[in-house]
Amino acid sequence: MTIDHILTLLLAVPAIGLLPLYVFRNDPRSVKQVAVVTTLFELLLSLVMLAQFHVGDAGFQLIEQADWLPSLGIRYLVGVDGISVLLVPMTTLLTFISVLYSSGGAIKDRIASFMAAFLILEIGMVGVFVSLDLFLFYVMFELMLVPMYLIIGIWGGPRRIYSTLKFVIFTLAGSLLMLVAIVAVWLASGDEGARTLSLPELLASRGRFSADFQFWVFLAFGLAFAIKLPMVPFHTWLPDAHVEAPTAGSIILAGVLLKAGGYGFLRFALPLFPVGTQLWLPVIIVLSVVAILYGAAVSTVQKDLKKLVAYSSVAHMGFVTLGIFVLNAQGGVGAVLQMLNHGFVTGALFLFVGIQYERTHRRLIADLGGLANRWPLYTTFFGIFVLASLGLPGLNGFVGEFLVLLGTFKFSGVPLGGLFWGPVAALGVILAAVYLLWMFQRVMYGPVREAYRALPDLSPIEVVCAVPLVVLTVLLGVFPQQAIAIIEPSLQQVLRLATDPGFQVAIK
Repeated sequence: MTIDHILTLLLAVPAIGLLPLYVFRNDPRSVKQVAVVTTLFELLLSLVMLAQFHVGDAGFQLIEQADWLPSLGIRYLVGVDGISVLLVPMTTLLTFISVLYSSGGAIKDRIASFMAAFLILEIGMVGVFVSLDLFLFYVMFELMLVPMYLIIGIWGGPRRIYSTLKFVIFTLAGSLLMLVAIVAVWLASGDEGARTLSLPELLASRGRFSADFQFWVFLAFGLAFAIKLPMVPFHTWLPDAHVEAPTAGSIILAGVLLKAGGYGFLRFALPLFPVGTQLWLPVIIVLSVVAILYGAAVSTVQKDLKKLVAYSSVAHMGFVTLGIFVLNAQGGVGAVLQMLNHGFVTGALFLFVGIQYERTHRRLIADLGGLANRWPLYTTFFGIFVLASLGLPGLNGFVGEFLVLLGTFKFSGVPLGGLFWGPVAALGVILAAVYLLWMFQRVMYGPVREAYRALPDLSPIEVVCAVPLVVLTVLLGVFPQQAIAIIEPSLQQVLRLATDPGFQVAIK
């Protein structure tokens, strides 16, 4: 089945869904049905897009373009390659699960506004992964910010205003730096009348960018992406945002929004600024390893269950940046797999933290205990995701971390070399087993608290939300080669661009 203009349709479907959402805005049941059907259709459309992708081709595919601001060299230009094509279905699946779970009763007021925010958010998230024009990418990057601000600020917890302001200040600061860098790139891209922000054209003309220019522009892009990931020391907005966000917001925040940072490094920063990449590489390697150890150590001492999962994301995203900047195939493929697998697994962990919170109204680990005796189905699903998060072989969390560590051991481009940084990063895997298994033991086992004896196990909607995540967790762990075959050709091309300033890509 072939659908023309499928990437534009992926951007249009959520926007079209806003119309019936407005018509039925006073009927909560109809609003939920519209949102679920719209996000389900978007998910199916993304799977058709994946089926149309030709595995083995390193270049951009399914390209669509049209003049937007021709006098400025700005175009509507979208396309996918092996790095982005799997992130789009991941986004649509997690959005569908978030909307479906929220329709089960987790959101009780302003339901139409909540669902509208999610559809607008989906446009921005999909747009980030398909944009091949820097201006379009920036618009989509910013579009994600507004609905997430509303989702946390309106439907969040008691400290939601503080958390949203912190979230906006951090991410907006990074975005403004990126905007300055985009303007600089536009000015340097050519003579007046021939300037462009099209990624393929910028790759062909990147020889115009001097070493000093690349140093500063890479820094501006890097700060924007580092805040979004987030990398230490720009991570402090993340735990507050997660703790106060509603469950669906946490799923999307961890599952998709953090990936925009790692994806931005691979899509724009590395290929466009190879000299800047080399100059900043030692700093990013060190910060990545610090993030792995810091995130794991802080998770170990957390008393709040949701904050523990939030800090674990800091550690896991440290593996992403480490894999990207060791600049070899194993590390890069591992980083993309880690982004994909972290989306499914950590999104699922936040889903299950939210499920138990809806029942017990408790998030402190000390207030929980004995849940396995009352909720066998919940315990089984939650246990699988905990084991995947700590990197158990046979589940998807193992594959990405293993490849990143393998790439790190082979890397020799930083002081002390990969034989030092590889074992240090591997300590994060050991610490992950410590804090996740200790958390699971305290929450799920021990004596049953009297207040929880009558609470029900998973509902049918919650099972429907969890099953696809479990299936993908197992499949990507047992059969990762299919995903690797999609990712590797495009990743190899990005690495050649990042390590060879003279390498040119054939522009179709």
